[in-house]
Amino acid sequence: MGKVYLVGAGPGDVDLITVKGLRCIQEADVILYDRLINKELLSYAKPEADLIYCGKLPNYHAMIQETINHFLVKYAKQGKIVTRLKGGDPFIFGRGAEEAETLVDHGIPFEVVPGITAGIAAPAYAGIPVTHRELSSSFAIVTGHMRAGKSDSIHWESLAKGIDTLAIYMGVGNLPYICEQLINHGRAASTPVALIHWGTTEEQQTVTGTLATIVDIVKKSDIKNPSMIVVGEVVKLRDKIQWFEQNNLNADMLKELSI
Repeated sequence: MGKVYLVGAGPGDVDLITVKGLRCIQEADVILYDRLINKELLSYAKPEADLIYCGKLPNYHAMIQETINHFLVKYAKQGKIVTRLKGGDPFIFGRGAEEAETLVDHGIPFEVVPGITAGIAAPAYAGIPVTHRELSSSFAIVTGHMRAGKSDSIHWESLAKGIDTLAIYMGVGNLPYICEQLINHGRAASTPVALIHWGTTEEQQTVTGTLATIVDIVKKSDIKNPSMIVVGEVVKLRDKIQWFEQNNLNADMLKELSI
């Protein structure tokens, strides 16, 4: 019997994977990897390792979850070390728990290797702390993707009135609905909002506004998925402590001066 490692690859910056996560890549016989991982991580795999793409796009799945589960069980039963490499953290909107349940059902040994999730890392790289002693004493991770045919089970009133900072995943397509629900359930329309596209990577782009204005700003900026939505007063701090995009801008200017 082999073993399966459910590994969080982190939010995008290749340097943000954990030491244990990197070791699981290096030692794997088979790696099943998702769309949002940094592909540079695959260069650390053994030359003979099998690399299997399991990526999902909105409204399109390259490989359905049942097939992924089947491969995890199949290769582990062949005595192989299997690394299931997921963007961010495997237990935060990553279906890692579903895969773990399948492994338990088939008697497959496994370990979960946590990863840095985009809900914390992308704001940090944009100069937005999700908590702050004066501005935010509570923080919630929320899905912005409502399954087709399913009723909205999100407790909007609790989120609008009871949580200081919201990190909303997979919500760009539903942004107008999200803003409407938060305002309708008591959040001030003037509440600051940021969208961070491809957070922690060289392609990172951040736009800010309020619940009342962000939809139009995003349309004009043509921001798409993958993007993290951050709602709360902490977004105001970006103007003062943004560092990553500013560092990239400074680096680009130095390159131009040296040419």
